[in-house]
Amino acid sequence: MSGADGVADPLLSADGEVSLARLALGDGDLTHAARHAARALTTDPTLPAAYALVVELARRADGGPDLFAPAGPTTVGTVVARAHALAATGDPAAALDLLALAQRHEPAGAWAAVPWLADAALPARLPPDHWFRLVGVLIGAVDEPADDGYRAAFAPWLAAVRGAVDAYPGQGRLAWAASILARRLGHHADAVTLAELAERREPSEQAAIALGYAYRAQGRYDDAERAWLRALHHAPDNLAVYSDMAEMLAEAGRLDDGIDWAERALATDPTHDCAAVVRSALRYRRDADVDHLVGLADRLRTVPGDVHEARHADQALATESAGRPWLGYVPAGTEAVLSVLRQVLADPDAGAHIDLTVSAPEPPSALLACARALPGLAVTIGDVPSPDPRHTVPEVLDVAPVRAVFGRVWGYHGRTAHPVPAPAGPDSVAAVTGLVHRWRHLPAAYDEAVRLAAVPLPDLLGMLVHPPEPPTADPGVWPDWIRLVQAWACLGIAHHRVDEPWPRSVRRATLVDLAYGPEDWVSEAALLALVATAWMEPDVRRDVAELVAWRLVAAGRAAQTRAVTILGSLAALALATPDLDPRIRDLAADLATREAP
Repeated sequence: MSGADGVADPLLSADGEVSLARLALGDGDLTHAARHAARALTTDPTLPAAYALVVELARRADGGPDLFAPAGPTTVGTVVARAHALAATGDPAAALDLLALAQRHEPAGAWAAVPWLADAALPARLPPDHWFRLVGVLIGAVDEPADDGYRAAFAPWLAAVRGAVDAYPGQGRLAWAASILARRLGHHADAVTLAELAERREPSEQAAIALGYAYRAQGRYDDAERAWLRALHHAPDNLAVYSDMAEMLAEAGRLDDGIDWAERALATDPTHDCAAVVRSALRYRRDADVDHLVGLADRLRTVPGDVHEARHADQALATESAGRPWLGYVPAGTEAVLSVLRQVLADPDAGAHIDLTVSAPEPPSALLACARALPGLAVTIGDVPSPDPRHTVPEVLDVAPVRAVFGRVWGYHGRTAHPVPAPAGPDSVAAVTGLVHRWRHLPAAYDEAVRLAAVPLPDLLGMLVHPPEPPTADPGVWPDWIRLVQAWACLGIAHHRVDEPWPRSVRRATLVDLAYGPEDWVSEAALLALVATAWMEPDVRRDVAELVAWRLVAAGRAAQTRAVTILGSLAALALATPDLDPRIRDLAADLATREAP
């Protein structure tokens, strides 16, 4: 059924199913009545008329819970209807088991918003072991932190579990399990109360661990530390607690103490994957040495993606990469023309035609971004400083161990840059733009870019200087959009003919040409692709480290006599490069600090 606007109304659909069920019931067709009642619950599990109909069908002499027995693949509504039927006929244990399975299948569904689950007498009708198993099923359905929809859907469950905790005052493990569920649902104060109760009732390793987590969720780090020390008193060899302690102390600002706990775990068991992941992440946070994160990437490459170690390493990489230029996002350009662009776009009185004079050539991509954002912009370029940014690195830096650049995407007529390759075809444009987004971390970006392996190389090069339209009409997005397109196009080049040995490969030669070509945003994007390749292919790391180092040295030398707008970004790329010479890393750190916006 549809509303006035033609869009299906779930409530009308549920009411309609109840009406059809009533008609079937009037004809004596209980099977069809049960089917429509289950469909109504699927649409709206809180509809009183649907619930009442299920109860009526269950209690009829010619009906019963088997009217809702699944026959092969079934819907969640049928499972929920059977649960209600079982509850109505005196089998709350089986009813709760089914309802919990439905909740786990669709955690945001309001499956538990029914009167029988809120019955104050229900908790005592099931043994505590059964409640404990149910809580385990529910915990597995909730990630932390849960969103508001989950909290609402699980509210009846949490109330029932609290009732069970009260009904069995001697059960410590039921209280700490309830604490875990409450914490995951965002009820931190309740989680602390329940875990404290568990420790009073029945001191145990699990109760202390649950209490430590509850304190941590409240930011009570000292209390959490003491709780976890009690847990280790019960079980000194629980190295998972060591890893949790390490993360928590780092979260509390005690980074060295956290690293110490991770190292203590590894001293006991060098193969403990959680401790190894935590130590790498915390060492990076302390030392800013990207090789610690590269170690996590190596774990991702060598273990199956569905195991805990891989998921932990992936999450640690994402966490440590967030907010880091090139590791987690493409940094914005810093050119003077971009500042002018922002000022013009913010001025409602700016005219359609704008004349702009820049004192020296700026990266052609930056000028392109301004031209796309402001079609009426006319740019006059002043003197060309030395070393000439229009030249390639081998032309201006005679000590770099790089052969001449053979392929350029920017050529020059005097001081004006023009694209060399032709625009990409529509299929190639669609392939690249389909990937243009921020990434979780470099290994994730590299892996996603494998979808561009079949895009012809000329098209990937064309995308660097003929960027497609952005997905929004806001002209202010052009600079960041172009930088993202260039980054993904170069990551695509990194997957071109991957069967070729790296030293003589087309992908290496092309990326080196781009990185060492005229000074531009393309240089940054090409270096990014080289760096990402080094993260994923250990055999190329020394070569890439040298390429990045010499490109940074060239930019640093040029900056002694003129502005190099991409210098800070190149420094950030160097800091993201595996196996970089420590002297170059120190230089990059100094340049990144000095060039920070």
